[in-house]
Amino acid sequence: MKIVGKPTNRVDGNALAKGKPVFADDIRLSDVLHIKILYSTIPHGRIINIHTEKALAIPGVVTILTHKDFPPHFYTTAGQGYPEPSPRDTLILNPTVRFVGDKVAIVVADSLEIAKQALKSITVEYEEYPAIFDPEVSIDNTVVLHPEINDDPFLFDSKRNIAARITADVGDVKVAERESHHVFEREYSTPYVQHAHVEPHITLTWMDENNRLVIRTATQVPFHVRRIVAEVLDFPISRIRVIKPRIGGGFGAKQEILNEEICAAVTLKTGRPARIELTRKEEFFASRSRHPQRIRIKMGLDEQYKIRFIDLNILENCGAYGPHALTVMSVTSQKTLSLYNIPNIRLHGDAVYTNLPIAGAYRGYGAPQGFFALESMMDEIADELNIDPIEFRLNNFFRTGDEIPIAEILGEGREGFKTVLNTTGIEECLQRGRILIGWDHHRGKEQTGVIRTGYGVAAVCQGSGIPGIDMASAFIKMNEDGSFNLQVGATDLGTGSDTSLAQIAAEVLEVPVEKIIVYSSDTDMTPFDTGAYASSTTFISGGAVKKAAELLKFRILEQGKRILQVDDADISDGIVKTSSGESLTYSDICTRSFYTDHQQQLMATASHTSFDSPPPFNATFVKVSVNTDTGEVKVLTVVSVTDAGQIINPSMAEGQVEGAIPQSLGMALSEFMIFDDNGRTVNTDFLNYHVYYPIDMPEIISEFVHTDEPTGPFGAKAVAEIPINGPAPAVVNAIYNACGVRIRHLPVTPEKFIRGLGKL
Repeated sequence: MKIVGKPTNRVDGNALAKGKPVFADDIRLSDVLHIKILYSTIPHGRIINIHTEKALAIPGVVTILTHKDFPPHFYTTAGQGYPEPSPRDTLILNPTVRFVGDKVAIVVADSLEIAKQALKSITVEYEEYPAIFDPEVSIDNTVVLHPEINDDPFLFDSKRNIAARITADVGDVKVAERESHHVFEREYSTPYVQHAHVEPHITLTWMDENNRLVIRTATQVPFHVRRIVAEVLDFPISRIRVIKPRIGGGFGAKQEILNEEICAAVTLKTGRPARIELTRKEEFFASRSRHPQRIRIKMGLDEQYKIRFIDLNILENCGAYGPHALTVMSVTSQKTLSLYNIPNIRLHGDAVYTNLPIAGAYRGYGAPQGFFALESMMDEIADELNIDPIEFRLNNFFRTGDEIPIAEILGEGREGFKTVLNTTGIEECLQRGRILIGWDHHRGKEQTGVIRTGYGVAAVCQGSGIPGIDMASAFIKMNEDGSFNLQVGATDLGTGSDTSLAQIAAEVLEVPVEKIIVYSSDTDMTPFDTGAYASSTTFISGGAVKKAAELLKFRILEQGKRILQVDDADISDGIVKTSSGESLTYSDICTRSFYTDHQQQLMATASHTSFDSPPPFNATFVKVSVNTDTGEVKVLTVVSVTDAGQIINPSMAEGQVEGAIPQSLGMALSEFMIFDDNGRTVNTDFLNYHVYYPIDMPEIISEFVHTDEPTGPFGAKAVAEIPINGPAPAVVNAIYNACGVRIRHLPVTPEKFIRGLGKL
């Protein structure tokens, strides 16, 4: 291959480097209204009165909207496949508030400063209700958070505070447990973690010259935005256009329809353009975060250390509402149980409501929580049985040709599909990482002193899109100079997908990437795509691009043969050639097709979906130093070796790995949201919420092993999410290797570490 697999420059790199106006807010609208949200100050209660008179009297305040201004239409904010497998438990504004930060009123003013001033002049009277902050006591509590919802098929049991439940059984766990020679049982947990994307949520809306509603928004799911806004506001889809410009990071938080319906409602009610932008503080409580989970695992082994059974129990805190409650928990289960060939499985998971901020989709989408638990336990078992942790893993992996039974039982919101592994590079990943980290040379050496060094490992997998749900389309047309316009609904959220899709098209059409002009994510101008989530873009959207390009290449060849009046010809490097030496360039063919010979526009459209979701695999190795006096843990080196099939663009794939690692290290060591006794988020800035900064970064060694996945475009599998799953458990395993302290509840704070040493 000439283009696929090569490090091509980003198609939007020049504009981004020069600061060109490419993001959601990089346009200026005249007469624009500014929106601020009044948020609840109590965790649970009912609004008795909202006093807006003083605020409305302020010059420049246009209107203040409350729950009385919207008919009660329940929906989910989760931008997923339709019908969305999430509870319809949300109103634009609800007379009942369920966490500190729930929406109470919408202030609309001529300027942002006036809107902020108006917020301070509004007073709210509440009837306060008891609140639940602990998910362990949520089920069957006398306090019911959503008593008004009774018949939603995606809400498991509102009366019991259970937003979603999953269960699955494979084989016979009871028999397997009796026959196991070794049985282990552990509990692990992960906290609320914020996405911390650079660009906040921002949306602009206006009515165009044809009286159609235009929504320009930082979103990962423009077509879901269009559909949900139309539904909630009872406004025709035909009169809505959603434009997705460049995005300054999303990581799943922008998979939510978070403010688009509010901004659209203001424009429809006033006739004026409107704008809403969340502050960094608001991102922490009014946006979305990673679902906290408590995971209990019981596992049994035979005499040869083969895993005979696993009993997996998940308790997921979805906060006050349930977007992605079911699907995140499904991914926790399905991906975690797709790595090791375990013949007997018992699975039970509950996603429960609490009076805390809303959790949602976050990169990896449940898999980081599940693999933290599983890979921590794999190390604990290896240590207790005194067996090599790498050999223990190698002894239990699924192999090429194996069927994964849990994948057929458990999809995302519905039954899954039969899954047979075509490619598995996990063994090669482990062996290569073992060499790169110096595992056999360094690990196991006895240490004394205050500063100690440890080595840890984790093996993980993920998926490539959601089988039977994700769908993408692509449209390609040819221009007179032999260039091509590629229109895709796929959403580039900083991942470089526009570039990788251009590479796929260029490879098929045998032209330089510079000849592919990409336009993406405009519901009026580009074909449908379910959106950028679940590691679907390369696998699903790339499949659509490849099909469309192949069809167009065929049509170009046929047109070339008609023009040359021959029956046999071929395409090589963008030129139609005959065996006798006659030839036509793409430019020649297009120009003559437009103006003189067999006149037509040469173009092609294709759609792609898949019932396969081939897992990428990854082995992550970590070297840490620990200070046994202060509890400081420093990550020195991370080695990440990934099987993502054929890599489309190595430099961008490496960027995905290097971006995922600090997110996982943050979850492991420093990132967690803190709540006071009232459920209010306390650490709502980067001074008190500690993400990994460049100064904190370890040495990162990223490599890829090659496999050729037959169901992916040019053999590709997904790469965007898989590298986030391994660092956290690898860090915890490395800490234990350094000093014998086992941390099962993230993050690893100095206090937990010192307590584990018995010094507190």
